[in-house]
Amino acid sequence: MERYFENIDEAIATLSVEKERHIVEVTVPLNGGMLLRGEEETNDMYASVDLVMEKLERQIEKYKTKIARKMKDGKLLDLAAGQEKAAEEEPRLVRTKRFAMKPMPVEEAILQMNLLGHDFFVFSNAETEEVNVVYRRRDGNYGLIEPIF
Repeated sequence: MERYFENIDEAIATLSVEKERHIVEVTVPLNGGMLLRGEEETNDMYASVDLVMEKLERQIEKYKTKIARKMKDGKLLDLAAGQEKAAEEEPRLVRTKRFAMKPMPVEEAILQMNLLGHDFFVFSNAETEEVNVVYRRRDGNYGLIEPIF
């Protein structure tokens, strides 16, 4: 990552083995509050590490203009060339949805997500009275995103 950024203070890497699955998860907090995250799994730990690094590099290349704009103290290195072209090819927001949110428990939100056939569901958590997101993880389980203020 030092090839792309100055002042990278931290990178969190989790390496795990489940049966013959070698899983590597890497999260890199960037200045400006952005996060780079990648996860890969193969039957070889070294291959998983290589693939997750390639994934992070692709993310940097794809979003280099946005990353450079958001960075405060850090500096994006060697990626200035071709920024105009990248900006033209970036996906854009094409739809906005609005919906009423009734308070519900997490279990009901998971049920609602599955009934809709979605991979995530935004809802008002009846227990915490906060807006939360439930999502389906790659391993088939569910995750919950809660805001911290």
